[in-house]
Amino acid sequence: MEDKNRIIRDRYAKSVVVMNFTGVYDYESFLRNPKIKWLDCRHLNGTECYCDEEGASALKRLINGYSPQGIHFIDSGDYHYVTKFWTDKLDVPFALMVFDHHPDMQPPLFEHILSCGSWVKDVLDTNVNCRKVIVVGASDRLVQEVPEEYGSRVRFYSESSFNQEAGWKAFAAEHVSEPVYISIDKDVLNPSSAVTNWDQGSLSLPELEQLLAVVLRQEQVIGVDICGECSATLDLFEEEREAEIDNRANGELLRFFCSFEAKAE
Repeated sequence: MEDKNRIIRDRYAKSVVVMNFTGVYDYESFLRNPKIKWLDCRHLNGTECYCDEEGASALKRLINGYSPQGIHFIDSGDYHYVTKFWTDKLDVPFALMVFDHHPDMQPPLFEHILSCGSWVKDVLDTNVNCRKVIVVGASDRLVQEVPEEYGSRVRFYSESSFNQEAGWKAFAAEHVSEPVYISIDKDVLNPSSAVTNWDQGSLSLPELEQLLAVVLRQEQVIGVDICGECSATLDLFEEEREAEIDNRANGELLRFFCSFEAKAE
């Protein structure tokens, strides 16, 4: 079975892009495939948590030659706003499905500066092709803080809804008429499944995959990105332990998506 999974990963590795902001991926073995494209973002200024005009211009140039229709690993949740740049490259109407413990729809602290906490709001405000946003697994408290003006274009399946059978059934019945771009922040997972630098949700990795399988079976998925790596600490032992947990989660998610790609052909 492992040989089969390796063959599948090798086959689809050419559609995988890694954006290395912090160097954390150097500790993760799942990416050791020469077909995977690595983009070195460590030298960029104005990109950590908040993305200023200089940082945005540099990132847009960096991904200019790459398709949004693939799998993109975008490092820590501090850089989740990069999803906006990938989805800005889509030239067709689409629905954005975000798996995240945070809705990422807070007004920015600084006007005209994109942030990891405001990027979903920015997508809704500026991307005319984004017809709908579905946020899955967010904290109930944070969902209630989202401005009411976005209610008609955003659908929430909060963390607590998946503790009830009705929540799973409602999610499974959700259909969109546009292709779907999936964005995953691993902070939607519990700390046993992933280690991030933000407070985390309660989903297990198998539960997340059950939700993703629903989407992949019934919708046309045109792109995926994954973030939620744990930022480096001063403790080398802790860094290696945390990176190994995230390495397993990322490797499993990559295998999962590539397996669905193979079934679709």
